This record gives sequence, structure tokens and C-alpha cells, in this order.
Amino acid sequence: MMDGEACSPMMENNHQMEEKTVPISCVRKILRWCRKNLLLVLTIAGVCLGVFLGFLLRLAAPSKDTIMLISFPGEILMRALKMLILPLIVSSLIVGLSALDAKSSGRMGIRTLVYYFATTFAAIIVGIILVLCIHPGDPVLKDETIAGSKSSKLTSLDALLDLIRNIFPSNIVQACFQHEKTAYKNVTIPKKQIIYVPLEDGNRTYDILNNTLGSLANITVSNETSTTTILPENMTKIIVETMETVEIRYFPYADGINVLGLITFCVGFAIILGQMGPEGQVMVKFFNILNDIVMKLVVLVMWYSPVGIMFLIAGKVLELEDPSEVGRRLGLYIITVITGLVIHAGVTLPLIYFVICRKNPLKLFQGVFQAWLTALATASSSATLPVTFRCLEENMGIDKRVTRFALPVGATINMDGTALYEAVAPIFIAQMNGIDLSFGQIVTISLTATCASIGAAAIPSAGLVTMLMVLTSVGLPVEDISIILAVDWFLDRIRTSVNVLGDSYGAGVIAHMSRFELAAMDHVQDYQIELNSIEKELQDLDQMTDNENKPIKEENNVYSKR
Repeated sequence: MMDGEACSPMMENNHQMEEKTVPISCVRKILRWCRKNLLLVLTIAGVCLGVFLGFLLRLAAPSKDTIMLISFPGEILMRALKMLILPLIVSSLIVGLSALDAKSSGRMGIRTLVYYFATTFAAIIVGIILVLCIHPGDPVLKDETIAGSKSSKLTSLDALLDLIRNIFPSNIVQACFQHEKTAYKNVTIPKKQIIYVPLEDGNRTYDILNNTLGSLANITVSNETSTTTILPENMTKIIVETMETVEIRYFPYADGINVLGLITFCVGFAIILGQMGPEGQVMVKFFNILNDIVMKLVVLVMWYSPVGIMFLIAGKVLELEDPSEVGRRLGLYIITVITGLVIHAGVTLPLIYFVICRKNPLKLFQGVFQAWLTALATASSSATLPVTFRCLEENMGIDKRVTRFALPVGATINMDGTALYEAVAPIFIAQMNGIDLSFGQIVTISLTATCASIGAAAIPSAGLVTMLMVLTSVGLPVEDISIILAVDWFLDRIRTSVNVLGDSYGAGVIAHMSRFELAAMDHVQDYQIELNSIEKELQDLDQMTDNENKPIKEENNVYSKR
């Protein structure tokens, strides 16, 4: 009995110690994970604090200057990220493609384009199905909202030709900071109309025209009497000169990097550089070093990003006029767009990745979560590009030859979220105006939205500009775009995060499909390195043999002279 009584307290103590060690071990695991993913934790905290700070400061009703100062750290983050876009695109494309032969580059390019176009079209189909089923448009919305957006003359042809012009820039240096964009302007030109009347009626006709038309702006009336052979004999020439306003098309340069033009130049440059062999290795090393330097700068900027993201989101929340009123009027529209984006990002893209790669798509999402949050805060695929590079290469271990080609191209032409948005918004505007779209018009919207998403710049709210082209293609009122402006800042961030996620899944799919070619190229490169090493050893051995035989040859020469 004594032994049993003595053992029971010891067993209770051991059980209590085990209960204490379980939560302690869990806490340690959590702390270890937080320490390992400190930057990600800080970024999530920055997003949450930004939303909280923004709604808290709204109670104080800050002035515009105060809001500008609150947003200023976020503006610094955007500037720092944009500063790295140009050197990152140039160095990454050249380094990635110069390591591939022309055949492999072509295959990878075809796979990339096919994947991007397929996912873009899939996003458009999801958006169209949802907007037709949910039917968020209501004619009452138009009566409640004052439309004040200017009409645009930009057509689908203009957008398509702008896309092609920017693919082939006339000045590669100018392409680093400007791109061509079609615009329209009004030009006033003089127009003359000559009237001949008999001499006896000339003065009377002149007086009538001068009294009736001369008082109008841009109209001048003059008469000329002549008895020479220049004018008919005994006739008076009355000149009515008007100033006519004509709209003409011209092609100015707009601020912003011409990414398509840079990609075209860098792809051609890198392929030729790779074919030069040993002669081009100096240039390859230069761009390798440049890429390493830029990626180290990216790391520095990323450690500042939690602070910048917090103030960036806080400033956007403070700029909201009346969230409850906007939600009441456009709630169904917001739900439609977000549902479509969630389906595409949470079902379509992971399903494609799983079917092709046979890998867990959640692991890839976890690996690029930092880039996803950055896209959510900055609303710019280009600004997120440095972060996406680092996440895919370091967290997921995807081959740099794939990421350095697929990501810059994807940030320019793969706009799944933007394409879905540009398919939903025109149909929403049509429903709001009580217009029933035909099947042909819906197909036109699908094709135009695809082209518009490709041509959209990877900057905040770029989808609104290309939206005008989609509305014009089916004859919908362009001025009604102002109705959805109130929620565009919010939806823009979500669709940009979907764009970045689509690029990331695309890089994973392309890396999987190109794995055998990349492995074969690695094998050839290893064989070439080994062969070069053997050749160098043989050269060193020959040199040593020559050095050893040199004294013997000298002695033989001395004896032969004797």
C-alpha cells in the first residue's frame, strides 16, 4: 500500500509535467516559425495595422495634407520598388535566356504564351458566367450616381496598334522611361467658301452675309470686285472664311517603362549572346553580377516593406468618402468580382498546377505569400516583381532560367485578374442601362478583354484605361465608368494579387514542363566544364614536361656544338 501511495503522487507529477511541456513545445514551434518567417509576419502585421490605423484616424477627419503625409512612407516604398524594375527586368532576362540555346528558348516561350493566354481566357469565362448569373446591375444605380467621366475616342484598333508599336520601340533608351500611346486632339483649320454674284447684286449680297455671318465667331466675310480676266467679267467674288475644328489622331509618348519593348530587345540580345559561346562570357558575367546586386537591393527594400505597406493602406482607407454608402450601391458588383477572382485564384489556377505538375498548390501559395501580400498593398505587378523573384527562387527553388523569363513576361501580358474585371464591368454597365447583350457582343467582350488585359500597364488602376476600349467595342456608354470608380482602388488590389499569383503558378508549370530540357542542358554544361578541366590539366602537364626536358635539351645542344 505504501509503495502504491508513493507512486501515485509521482505519476501525477509526471502527468502535470507532460501537460506543461506540450504547450511549451507548441509555443517554441510557433516562435521558431515566426523567427524563420519574420519578414512575412511583419508584412501581415503591417497590413492589419494599416487597416486598423486607417479606420481609427477616420474618426479625426484629417485634412488632405495630413492624409498625404500619412501615405508618404508608402509612396517611398512604391518608388523604391519601381526603381528596381528596369535593372531587374534587363539583367534577369539576359542572364536567364543566355543560359539557354535558341531551341530551348523557343519552346519555353511557346509554353509561356500558351499558358498565359489559356488562364486569361479561363478567367474571362468565369467572370462572364458569374455576372450573368448574379446580375448585379440595376438601372436605379445610374439614377443615384452622377456620371462625370469623359468620353474617350480610343478604339480597339488603336489599342492593338499601340501594343505592336511598343513591342518594337524606335529608341531603346527612350523605352526605359516612356511608351507610345495613341491620343486624339482638336485642331482648328481655316476653310474658305467662294461665292460669285453679279456686280449689281454684289454689295447687297455682301451686306446680307456680313450682317448675318460676320457677327459669328471664326467667320470672316469679304468681297472683291474685278474687271480683269481673273474673275468673270462684271462679277463680284464674296469670300466666306470659317475656322473648322477637326479631331485628329496622333502618337505622343506617355511616362512609364515600355516593358514590352525592353522584353523584345533583351530576348533577342540574350539569345544571340548565348550563341556566342566563350566570347560572350564576359558580358554574361557582367549581367550575372548586376542581377545579384539588384537582388541584394531587393532584400533591403523588402525589410522596409512592412512599414511602407502599413502607411500605404492607411492612406487609402482615409481617402474613402463613405464606405457604407458605396457598399450599399455597389455591394453586388463587388461580390461578383471578388467571387470570380477567388474562384480563379483558388480553384482554376491550383487545379491547372496540380493536374500538370502533380504537386500540392498550397505549398506554392505559401512560398509566394509574401509577394501576394505586397501585390495586395501596392496594386502593381511590376512593383511586386522583385519580391516574386525572391519568393520563387529562394522559397520554392524554381530554376532561375525559368523565373527570369516567365515572370517579366507574365508581369506584362498575364493579367488574369484584370481580364476578369474587364469582362464583368462592361456587362454590369449594360445591365445598369437596361441593355440586353447578344451572344455576339459577349464574345466581342471576351476577345476585347483579352487584348485589353495584355495591353494594360502593370501599374495601379491601369484596367480603367483599357476598360474604355472594351466599352467602345460593344457600343456601351463610356461615361458610366465613373460609377465603379469608387470601388476600383479596392478591387484593383485584389485583382493585382491574382495577377501575381497567376504568374507564380505559371512559372511553376513552365519549370515542370521544361525540367528534362533544363536537366539535359545542365548535364551538357557539367560535361563541358569537366572537359575544359581535363584540357587544362593536360596543358599544365605538357608545360611541366617541357620544363623538365628543357635542361636536357640545353645539354644536348652544348654537346652538339662541341
